[in-house]
Amino acid sequence: MKKGKLKIYFGYAAGVGKTFAMLEGAREVQKSGIDVVSGYIEPHNRPETSKLIEGLETLPLKKINYKGIQLKEFNLEEALIRRPQVILVDELAHTNCHGSRNKKRFQDIEELLKAGIDVFTTINIQHLEGLNDVIEKITGIIVNEKIPDYIFEEADQIELIDIEPVDLLERLDKGKIYQLNKVNRAKENFFTLEKLIALREIALRKTADQVNKSAIRKAQNKKSIYAKEHVLVCVSVCVSASPSASHVIHAAARLAVAFKAEFTALYIGDLENSSKEEKDRLRQNLRLAEQLGAKLSVLYGDNISKQIVEYAKISQMSKLVIGKSVQSAFWSRENIVDLISQEAPELDIYVIPNARGQQKNTSGTLYNFKKIRFSLSDLLKTILMLVLVTSCGLAFKYWNFNVANIIMLYILGVQINAIFTKGRIFSLISSVLSVLCFNYFFTEPYYTFVAFSSNYPITFLIMLAAGLITSTLIKRIQEQVRVSAEKSYRTEVLLQTNKDLAQVDSVAEILEATVQQLKKLLDRDIVIYPIKDKVLGDESYFSTESSKYNLEKYQNFNERGVAEWVMHNNKRAGATTNTLSAANYLYLSIRGKNQSFAVIGILMKDKNELETFEKYIILAILGEAGLALEKEILREVQQKNEIQIEQERLRVNLLRAISHDLRTPLTSISGHAKLLMKNDSTINKLQIKELSAYIYDDSMWLINLVENLLSITRLDEKIELKLEANIIDEVVEEALKHVDRHLEEHEFSLNLADELLMAKMDVALMIQVIVNLINNAVKYTPINSKIELQTKKINDKLVLEVSDNGPGITDKAKEKIFDLFYTDENRQVDSKRGLGLGLSLCKSIILAHGGQIYVKDNQPNGAIIGFKLPLKEVLISDEQ
Repeated sequence: MKKGKLKIYFGYAAGVGKTFAMLEGAREVQKSGIDVVSGYIEPHNRPETSKLIEGLETLPLKKINYKGIQLKEFNLEEALIRRPQVILVDELAHTNCHGSRNKKRFQDIEELLKAGIDVFTTINIQHLEGLNDVIEKITGIIVNEKIPDYIFEEADQIELIDIEPVDLLERLDKGKIYQLNKVNRAKENFFTLEKLIALREIALRKTADQVNKSAIRKAQNKKSIYAKEHVLVCVSVCVSASPSASHVIHAAARLAVAFKAEFTALYIGDLENSSKEEKDRLRQNLRLAEQLGAKLSVLYGDNISKQIVEYAKISQMSKLVIGKSVQSAFWSRENIVDLISQEAPELDIYVIPNARGQQKNTSGTLYNFKKIRFSLSDLLKTILMLVLVTSCGLAFKYWNFNVANIIMLYILGVQINAIFTKGRIFSLISSVLSVLCFNYFFTEPYYTFVAFSSNYPITFLIMLAAGLITSTLIKRIQEQVRVSAEKSYRTEVLLQTNKDLAQVDSVAEILEATVQQLKKLLDRDIVIYPIKDKVLGDESYFSTESSKYNLEKYQNFNERGVAEWVMHNNKRAGATTNTLSAANYLYLSIRGKNQSFAVIGILMKDKNELETFEKYIILAILGEAGLALEKEILREVQQKNEIQIEQERLRVNLLRAISHDLRTPLTSISGHAKLLMKNDSTINKLQIKELSAYIYDDSMWLINLVENLLSITRLDEKIELKLEANIIDEVVEEALKHVDRHLEEHEFSLNLADELLMAKMDVALMIQVIVNLINNAVKYTPINSKIELQTKKINDKLVLEVSDNGPGITDKAKEKIFDLFYTDENRQVDSKRGLGLGLSLCKSIILAHGGQIYVKDNQPNGAIIGFKLPLKEVLISDEQ
């Protein structure tokens, strides 16, 4: 479905006429036959605005009851059902009331646009999120209703409704904006001339910026115009690898700075078939481009102009900087610049003349004789293939085969030779020698290089051309296979790195996985220095199987200072760089967005310099490692913060609970004791007994609290439990001596199992559990309630349950009843509020014993809290 268009009527203050202009625009649109509906209009009690609404179809507003007040909101559901072509929705930044479909009105409008409905709306400058702080400084007023900037920036049309600040103040004085009784207050706060002028300037500037951005977005859809400048410089064997290439790169860098453009250096060519001098020069040029801020990109291929054109189109390049070169082929009058300009006429091409007056032959011809590299093994292969083909040809001649078969045999030999030899020169040698051998052995007069027939020269030329063309094609295919294999290998390494990093979950494991991938890729020794708190840690050395180095030998190089430099400067250094290049290792940092996580060193001593594609893979692997380390460190920090927050929350809750809940019993104890002290002669024995009972109850409550706190401390300190086999009946009997005396006010029953049940337990802690369970039942049930303690055996478990017929426990409370500091105030009967320690302590003790604690409903009403412990079987003799 086509998305609707958004038109915003934009103003710098209330009263400039946004709603009025929107209604006028809607009427003009309606006259052209477009279906226009008013969804929500805020007339602000202005007669002129209300008059414009007449004649427009108006959707009924949605009525929402909120805190006894009936509010009216834009009815989004009705608008989506009605589906007009254009809908008017005033006040874009409005916050919908509770109960609406969306929290903000701009979300309603997004739904309308998604449904294909065009929307007209209004907004003031102070409601834009990006300008909110600026407006606040100017006006001193905090605006809470805001919209994200992307809503404004993605609008299809912005219409600024402008009015002179003086005229706006005049409208204010006439009561056309606010009621007259509010005018003076408005002029004291928002509507001052200085503030209005500042707001107007911001609105004008914002509108101009938006118009510019809109033009850029439209330009992006046209191939001939680029939204952002992007400079491309070509650094390759064929175009810019000459001594003057650095001049071209510098010119491109200056151009990128002048246009504030992105900068990319493109390398096209084949280093494998390049001379050592060319390799060194290319590496220097690529390093220079990188230092000047270029992003490097690598391509392979013979057709330089085609590669440049395709890359420029895909990457949306706007400018190409290239060095002056000779013609791309000896048979063509067009040079590479002409070819590129024909294929990409929208690309601005800057040709930098050769500063040193030198020109370099390109590889546009089939063979570049400056790159000839002889190999004895390939020469022997060529001669052997020629001997084999000639022998077969003599056999064909002996069997009276047609001479055309012999010609095809020699062409086949050239093709096979091209497959098994490396340099193209051997394909040329094979083609020439094949023609000569055919002339010598198979044309009259035989065994001479003279040919009687006038057709033979044509045959020789065809043989030579066929041999050269097929061998060249084979070489190109081989090169493409090699390039594809490199790309495939690079992709495989990166995928494996990503997979390995996803499976580890610590900083040390991430670093080790990264090093293993680099070692596998490069087959070189790797040293790594982890960084913690901006301090370089101890190095770890990872050597290959064939390495002659180890950690001790590495330390003898004294290269830690290079790694320190890399850590502090966040740049590569060491071998093959321009910084501390005497080092034996190339040092790079593994870094995230804002920090370095480690420094790695790659052995370069007695090794060849890294190839371009290897550098790219290394950077990609280090980038993956940096992201993984950043996520892991953020996760660790988040865990620590969560633990600290939880500890702080528990500490605060404990202090709050103790300070609040201890005050009641302590006040009671001190008050009753003071009463006894001052009135000992006037208080009768019954009153003394009653006051003493109050003091006793509060004291026992405090003792129970202290016991629970001490037990929690003991468990937190991981003290070993004193586990001994004990009969549960004896433990229950001892626990009943310490329960709340208010148990006497309830109907308590004890239902112990007929058989002796024994389990390994810490008796003191288990008594605490039973006391807490019984006291919990006493606390949360009214007087005369039934409370029962029952023990039984279920399978191989000892089960103890405390049940009551009180108000029970809600499902919501069941989920939190064993949490520390949780108390269900809705069901508490006792006047003293608990700290929520008892049941949490019970759970900790039972779990420490390897048991299970649970809560469930009692039938027909009430609750059951119980626990299970592993049963200890004991054989008792008849005499015992």
